[in-house]
Amino acid sequence: MKKREPVSKIMTPNIKTVNHTNTFYGVKSLIEEENFRHVPVVSGNKVVGMLSKTDLQKISFVNTMDGESLTTAMYDALTIEQVMTRNVETVQKTDTIHEVAQRLAKNQFHALPVMDGEHLTGIVTTTDLIDYLVEQYN
Repeated sequence: MKKREPVSKIMTPNIKTVNHTNTFYGVKSLIEEENFRHVPVVSGNKVVGMLSKTDLQKISFVNTMDGESLTTAMYDALTIEQVMTRNVETVQKTDTIHEVAQRLAKNQFHALPVMDGEHLTGIVTTTDLIDYLVEQYN
């Protein structure tokens, strides 16, 4: 196995992002329609958070436990900033796959934004890592 390969080899490039000012319902629809599991939240060009499909499911689950399903109005009452994970760690596209795997495992993250300096250039997920490992053993 090659130990010094950059994470850019396995990341998903050209990702979609959402702005922290987008409506929660609009982001929920995007995640469901595009079948995303994670989407970076930006303010201008800066990554300010991460929103996951699990975040959305938690909100839906809590409300269905109360006996009511969420309506569009309820979703619109929520903001992205109330739900997103803040203080997101990022990695550089030149960081090695090994280094990124260690960070994902140590911190129990499922995805990390990949940066080229200050510019968001992609995302790497635990699924990307597993696919890479499977490829190494074929």
